[in-house]
Amino acid sequence: MAMRCDMIIRDGTIFDGTGAPRFNADVAVSGDRIIAVGELGAFSADREVIATGKAVAPGFIDAHTHDDRAVLCGPSCMLCKMSQGVTTVVVGNCGISLSPVRMNSRPPPPLDLIGDESFWIFDSFAEYAEQLERDPSPVNTYALIGHMSLRVDAMNGDTSRPASDKEAERMRHKLADALAQGASGFSTGLYYPPNMHAPTDEVVAVAEALRTAGGIYVTHMRNEADDVLLSIEETLKIGRAVDVPVVISHHKCTMPENFGRSTETLPMIDRSFMDQQVAFDVYPYVAGSTVLIPDRLRQDVAVQITWSIPHPEMSGRTLTSIAQAWGVTDHEAANRLLPAGGIFFQMDEADVRRIMAHHLAMIGSDGLPHDTFPHPRLWGTFPRVLGHYARDLGLFSMEAAVNKMTGHTAAVFGMSGRGVIRPGAYADLVLFDPESVRDTATFENPVSLAEGILETWVNGGSTYVHGVGATDARRGRLITRNL
Repeated sequence: MAMRCDMIIRDGTIFDGTGAPRFNADVAVSGDRIIAVGELGAFSADREVIATGKAVAPGFIDAHTHDDRAVLCGPSCMLCKMSQGVTTVVVGNCGISLSPVRMNSRPPPPLDLIGDESFWIFDSFAEYAEQLERDPSPVNTYALIGHMSLRVDAMNGDTSRPASDKEAERMRHKLADALAQGASGFSTGLYYPPNMHAPTDEVVAVAEALRTAGGIYVTHMRNEADDVLLSIEETLKIGRAVDVPVVISHHKCTMPENFGRSTETLPMIDRSFMDQQVAFDVYPYVAGSTVLIPDRLRQDVAVQITWSIPHPEMSGRTLTSIAQAWGVTDHEAANRLLPAGGIFFQMDEADVRRIMAHHLAMIGSDGLPHDTFPHPRLWGTFPRVLGHYARDLGLFSMEAAVNKMTGHTAAVFGMSGRGVIRPGAYADLVLFDPESVRDTATFENPVSLAEGILETWVNGGSTYVHGVGATDARRGRLITRNL
């Protein structure tokens, strides 16, 4: 019997998101759902997309973002993601979430990575969710609540100490309310000054709200350098204490003396996986990016400035070149630049590859969309994994690469109906050329569209077309963890 639908993608090479071998098929879409996959010659549609020789995959899920504010700013703000084939972003990472706290003055670093006080206007997660509903994003949003945000609010900015029992209880209640209002988990950034004084017991006390809500615990660990194993132990302990899944953010082994230690961290995570739910995200670069903290600078780690409030003209330059121009030390130059951010070349390529190839690895950009001169991961992460690491280096198959960006990520975060191509799943899709897909963003020219991403659809609506750019479609939704 002939059937009519809204769109058919014909004769595509299907990467279904599960890691299964690719196959050729048509994909039919009606409304926001995939209604059929296979040989659909009897189907007709309002739009037909001929995908011969091209890949069709589930829309990519960015497992680690700081897009809390960007998803509220319309298609132009999310072009950096849609042009990579990203259809869903996980926000609220590293203990930083735009709700549920209102700021009357500039938030302390690193909370200011997502904006000054003029953007911190959401007293509750419900208000944030309502804003997303009133003015939908072009991509789906899955939200975590940040411990740092909760701490600054509950402790009146006095975060250089452990929270009192009363303060921890206030944070737990706020987290519980947010989870009831559509947030899906809790994140910490124990590396950063507003969060580093929180002992493990405080984190557990706040995270108790996750237990009954079925939430997930996601963490930028306390230490990713010399004490990385101790930090993994702490992370796993917190997950066990409240009986929830754990995600280690942007897993890495930093500083030259720790290069190669992924041969220790990955077996440790594997052993824990036998007894508890744990996964991690990773970005495909040897440099990280965050706020500039002068006391943590090292001579053997090069720094490139991404933004500076008092000296915006220095964005894109190396810290050493700025110091030389000013005739001061790197440390003094860093202090003059504050508030500021930077790119830190602190990882080893062999570790990055080993971590990315691991069966528990998800792909997350950790991009900072409001930086003046951002890390290239903001525009290049997903095409880089597909083109450079899967196709060119053969680090893993294209099927495995897609799975790390789609089905695996959806399963870890409990995104029901996302990350797979099958009848009944949401029509989050990307069409790309497996032969030409690649990142073009570099550390010298970080804002640059990827090649080979041909079209992106979110809930059945076309959001990005190669050669045209972002469309006006705003089909994104708030996704809530669903087990």
